[in-house]
Parts: sequence; structure tokens; C-alpha cells
Amino acid sequence: MTIALSNVVAYTSFTSSAQVWAFMMLSDYTEHKNLHWMLSAQIEAFPAHKSFLDRRLRNISRAGLANLDDIALHVRALTGDDVARFAADYAWLCGEQMEEELNFRRTGRYRLNTFNEALEQVYSNKEYMTRYMNGLLMTQLWWANHTAVMDYYRSTFLARMPQGYSHLEIGPGHGLFLYFAASDPKVGSVTGWDISEASISLTKDALQTLGLEKLPELKLQNFFDSPQETFDSVVFSEVLEHMEQPREALEYIRPLLSDRGRLFLNMPINSPAPDHLFNMDTPEDLHAFVENAGFKIVDHAYYPATNQTLEASRRKKLTISCVFIATAR
Repeated sequence: MTIALSNVVAYTSFTSSAQVWAFMMLSDYTEHKNLHWMLSAQIEAFPAHKSFLDRRLRNISRAGLANLDDIALHVRALTGDDVARFAADYAWLCGEQMEEELNFRRTGRYRLNTFNEALEQVYSNKEYMTRYMNGLLMTQLWWANHTAVMDYYRSTFLARMPQGYSHLEIGPGHGLFLYFAASDPKVGSVTGWDISEASISLTKDALQTLGLEKLPELKLQNFFDSPQETFDSVVFSEVLEHMEQPREALEYIRPLLSDRGRLFLNMPINSPAPDHLFNMDTPEDLHAFVENAGFKIVDHAYYPATNQTLEASRRKKLTISCVFIATAR
């Protein structure tokens, strides 16, 4: 994979004490060139976020930094020469999230109730959605729970799949999860479904940018239409919280699993966002919800919000990414 190079932040231009502090922080990550590149761009676009990022990275192990640098390699490829725009859109997204968080704290619930509300206020606004998706891509680096989910997906879920497995992702979005499945030497076939032609086009462009020689089959497909195909591996990552009828969604996914099939389900709880509809109070509540929809959970992991402990996130009702590997009962 070839990544165009250009100058990073000009350190000599830093004049304020905050900028000097940022320079000192950046110097800690020069060994991890892709992470260093992305961090430089992010601090330049969002200087107020420096303390958050410093705390986020400070206690990561060398192995953890190497893993984050690998993710940064792929995110850097996707941002290309527009890294400054992606970094600015991440800063914008953080502001949007703060508004949603304040509403959640005041009311105890998400702001939207129906998919039609999300369609009107978010999905039909092309400019808004572009900035939203750009910002979300950057969260794979800067939000510890998102990085941890990606690592779990690669090191635990994909690593345990059998030789020649068939793989489906519903709503592949930025394409990183689908890319890592398609890059798995054990995989037999890879498919991505979405209900939006525009989303499929964006996913295709992303996978090509990441350098896949053989693209997955990308189909315009609504899983509520009861397709008859089955797969050994089904990924449903950060989609359930957008569902107006989440129990029904899980019931439609269950028949998609083959006899040896496993579901990778990732959903954040207590995580207000501009288009989130469905929430659960605790990881255990979500665990029970999934099993009551006809699944047997065989493994799980819970990852707290960045710079928070799991205990504090439970107590304060902060974001926890809940990941389940499940089979059909």
C-alpha cells in the first residue's frame, strides 16, 4: 500500500505553552509513524483535545501502541490527503456528541425515538452524514472502546473462524471490519449488505483504497426481506442501536447463521449520538436481550469509554461498548 507523504505539523511554529506541550507529547510516538502522523493532524485541528488524547495514549503498552499504529496505517490510507478535513470533522463530531450527552443527562433517554426522525434529521442530510462518517472513522483511533472492539474482532472473533468460512457484514460503513475479514487467509467468501446504494459505493471505494485485490460481494440487500442465504460468520457492528425494532432485527438475523455460524454483535450502551434510538442500562441487560432473541452467547467483552474504568462507566451510566459472539439456539 502506498501512502502519499507530505509535511506534518511544523514544530517550530508552536508558540504557546499548549503547543509546546503538544510537541513534547508527539515526540513520544515518533517510533509509531502512522500513529504519529494521525496524532499530529488531530492535535493541529483540535488543540483542546490534547489532554484527552494524552491521557488516552499515556498508559498503552508497547504492544498496544503497535496495534494502534497498524489501525492508524489503514485510517491514514482512507483519509489520504484529506487528513486535515477528517481531523476537523472528528472535532465537529465531538461537539455534536456533547450536545447529545447533555440531553441524555437531562432526560435519561436518547433524543430521537423513530427511524423517520433519524432519516429526516441525519440520514437525508448529505453534508451532515459526510462529516459524521469522517469523524466516526477517526474514533477508531481516539476512542479506546472502538480500538478495543476492533482488536477483539481481529484477535478473537476472526482468529477462531474455521478454514473456508463464509462471511457477511450487515452495514459495513467505513469498510475496516470488512477489509480485515477479506484479508483473512482462512476466509472463503466475503459479502457486505446495505440498504443504501450510496453507502455501498463508499464502502467499495474504501476497500479499493485499502488495496484489496479481490473485492467482497457488495449487495443492495435489506435483511428484513428474509434472504435465504446462510453464512458462517455474520457481523452486526454498531447497527442495533440505530434500530427502532431491535428485537425484530435480531430475529431476522438468526436464520442467516449456518449450522456452524457465529454472530459478532457490537453495540454501545448509554452512548447518545445524533441517530441512536435503542439503549440498555447495563451490559447484562443487553446480554439478556440478545439471548431472549434466540441466541446463545459464547463469549463477550465490555469496553468502557476512553479514560474511564468499567466500574465508573457502570456507576455513571457512561458509554460501554458491549461485544458478543453468539450462535443461534
